[in-house]
Amino acid sequence: MSLSTEMTAEVVGKFARKAGDTGSPEVQVALLTKRIEELGSHFGTHIHDYSSKRGLMKMIGRRKALLRYLQGKNEESYKKLIQELGLRK
Repeated sequence: MSLSTEMTAEVVGKFARKAGDTGSPEVQVALLTKRIEELGSHFGTHIHDYSSKRGLMKMIGRRKALLRYLQGKNEESYKKLIQELGLRK
């Protein structure tokens, strides 16, 4: 389940630090969050898709690690990101 090019460009444009930025933790977390949301709807109809569930759990772990890294490096950016994405109340 990959994101469309338009969706990816939109997310990158919104969360990039500068033009052409695709590798910053903010962008990576935003892209992972979008992919996780899309997989969530996939499981509504495909309950027994265990291979995709494994991939989902790996994405969640990767996002968690990136958020922990960002929290240690730049607390202000971390707080802004989780608020914009609606993560962690």
